[in-house]
Amino acid sequence: MNRKYLVAVLITLMVLFFGPTSVFAEYVINLQGAAVFTEKNDIRIPGDSGTKFSLADDLSADTAYTGRLEAGYIHNAKDYFGIVIAPLSVDSHGRVDRNIDYAGTTFPAGMDLKATFRFDSYRLTWRRKLVSRDDLDVWLGVSGNIRDAEITVEGGGQRATKANTGFVPLINFLFDWRFSKPWSFRVAGDALVGPQGRAEDVLLALIYAVAPSTKLFAGYRVLEGGADNDEVYTFSLFHYAVAGMEVRY
Repeated sequence: MNRKYLVAVLITLMVLFFGPTSVFAEYVINLQGAAVFTEKNDIRIPGDSGTKFSLADDLSADTAYTGRLEAGYIHNAKDYFGIVIAPLSVDSHGRVDRNIDYAGTTFPAGMDLKATFRFDSYRLTWRRKLVSRDDLDVWLGVSGNIRDAEITVEGGGQRATKANTGFVPLINFLFDWRFSKPWSFRVAGDALVGPQGRAEDVLLALIYAVAPSTKLFAGYRVLEGGADNDEVYTFSLFHYAVAGMEVRY
């Protein structure tokens, strides 16, 4: 599915879903930048007959740099509706000392290979505030995640690609602990484990409120998950060093 089309659909749904501006509305824009480090990225395509190899161990994964946009609307101080646009693309390079059968193509042992792992996420989120205190907010809800993923391996004039676009429901959560104003600590993310696979995207961040409506933050994000079936085998673990800004109006 075309990524520009996905973004347009999500923005349209957000506008329709949020409806007209209300005097009880608060809008939130969260912009993030991150350096991404690969700990694990094991693949086998097809899942039942390809060669299992690692884009992090058999090849060397580059540090990736990416951004993220979260934009939403809080209604009556307790219901949040929002979108997330979270692209990720990581390149790996190197040689493997055995033949690699990937997506119907055989790459001979010792060949210089380049692999690109792309995993773009587009989410619609609803969550409700369950706890509201001077020092603590707790939110819980759900996200609908559209993943637009693709893994490409190329070398020796050959190129093989496996793309996968699908929908995954996730549990959404956010905890804000204002332990010493203007400082606070946040744990936020989406996660779900099921028989088809698992997915976790969790942020831990230290936040500083530079103004009532503006916060700066820095922290750590972990992105982990995968699936094991006849079509694909892929399990990945990424670590993010994150910095960003959140504005409310």
